[in-house]
Amino acid sequence: MNERELLAFVAVAEHGRMDLAAKALGYSQPAVSYQIKCLEMTLGAKLFVRTSSGVTLSRTGALMLPSAQAVLTLMRGIKATTGDLALVA
Repeated sequence: MNERELLAFVAVAEHGRMDLAAKALGYSQPAVSYQIKCLEMTLGAKLFVRTSSGVTLSRTGALMLPSAQAVLTLMRGIKATTGDLALVA
């Protein structure tokens, strides 16, 4: 699990669609889908329920979202404190 995967997860959760999350992050849609797939494989759980109109959080995804947001907030704080924007890649 890495920062990009968590960023993709939170963005998809917030936007409800992979393409909109990708646009918000400045990534391609396949890159976001890949990040989500890698995260799901690492965790051994599906984080989203896919539909024809987008995605919704699975039960596991809904439980994980606050923790992912907290981790990203901590990472931003560490980067701000150290002034190193490449601290976590």
